[in-house]
Amino acid sequence: MPDKTNRTLNGAAAGAAAAFVWAASEPLDKPIFNCRYSDVELLGKGVTRGPLWRPIGLLAHLFNGALFGAVYANLAPKLPGPGLAKGIAAGMTEHLLSWPAVAITDRFHPARDELVTMKGNANAFRQATWRHLLFGAALGVVEAKLNPPEPTVEPPNRGADEAAPALNGASANGSAAPTT
Repeated sequence: MPDKTNRTLNGAAAGAAAAFVWAASEPLDKPIFNCRYSDVELLGKGVTRGPLWRPIGLLAHLFNGALFGAVYANLAPKLPGPGLAKGIAAGMTEHLLSWPAVAITDRFHPARDELVTMKGNANAFRQATWRHLLFGAALGVVEAKLNPPEPTVEPPNRGADEAAPALNGASANGSAAPTT
């Protein structure tokens, strides 16, 4: 099992990879959900409305994914289940806890006049749900590959070891068993 620093760095790499999968899926899922919501756009246009919003937004999105992945990697060993399930649960938890903040974005974002209104937008909610499922699945699978669990070593079963000689004509303490 990797040490805490390696676990954290591996988790950050897994989170950035999962965020890249999310960002790559955005153009593909917009027509499916009939919604042009984009986290890359939301983040990028929070910094600039100029032509650099897209690369800035992507870098911010990857950074956020890396931070989430670093935290996740240190919590994952304490959670039950396979990486896929743990990642999906983490992604969905983040989605459901952060969704209420869309009301703040709708009201105060510097580019709010260019962005999709999120509050009360069922298509945006479904789209964000899909993206968090995708992100969580990618995070859970990649992090589990980068930070495999330590193999569990079963303690010796002393009772079975001690009983075995008795079956061969010896007692548990090594002396010969009486014969009839």
